[in-house]
Amino acid sequence: MKQILVEVRPNSKQEKIEQITDGIYKIHVRAPARDNLANSAVIRSIADHFKIAKSLISIKAGKTSKTKVIIIGG
Repeated sequence: MKQILVEVRPNSKQEKIEQITDGIYKIHVRAPARDNLANSAVIRSIADHFKIAKSLISIKAGKTSKTKVIIIGG
């Protein structure tokens, strides 16, 4: 199980993941920050980046914040 900190940039023109340091990422998603759309896009982006199933990723803290704590693998 791994824990990472992400800063989300919703409404971005392109989707990308930037690694700031080990365990800290900046994630740009096209989805707006409403109706849980950005959170779903973040989970999808992380799953694609780490090549794991979306079901192995959960948001531990920050569901309504731009800064989130993500648990991978559990």
